[in-house]
Amino acid sequence: MISQKMTDAINDQIKAEYESAYLYLAMSAYLEAKNLKGMAHWMKKQCKEEAEHAEKFMEHLYERGARVVLEAIAKPAVEFGAPLDVFKAVLKHERLVTGRINKLMDLAREEKDYASQSMLTWFVDEQVEEEANADDIVNKFEFLGDSSASTYMLDKELGAR
Repeated sequence: MISQKMTDAINDQIKAEYESAYLYLAMSAYLEAKNLKGMAHWMKKQCKEEAEHAEKFMEHLYERGARVVLEAIAKPAVEFGAPLDVFKAVLKHERLVTGRINKLMDLAREEKDYASQSMLTWFVDEQVEEEANADDIVNKFEFLGDSSASTYMLDKELGAR
């Protein structure tokens, strides 16, 4: 059986995953308004992935006989700046999520909750990938510079996701 402390922490992470999804959806809307359809598409995909992460956490609680309690999520920002600023915000956010996942893993170890540790290992690995993807995009923007041509090129590349 999963402890109440672990259940509460996972429910909090479910909220955080949906907040991430909502943030990426807001970024998608912002980029769409800037006519950066490829980048907007990338963010929509990211939004869906975050919602899937929330569902993975929910399934874990269901399988363990725990109750899922959904909390209200915060309203995301509506302005994000230049495309480079948007992706720097993505990288910063993914690093925040990595910290949250690591704290959940610490708690699972403290609680000797091996099932949660097993499930969280997938998320630890996923966060390595998420940070690497965001860092790669930021590095490309910084390498290419802030020109219309580089923005156009990266918009096309990100639209292929």
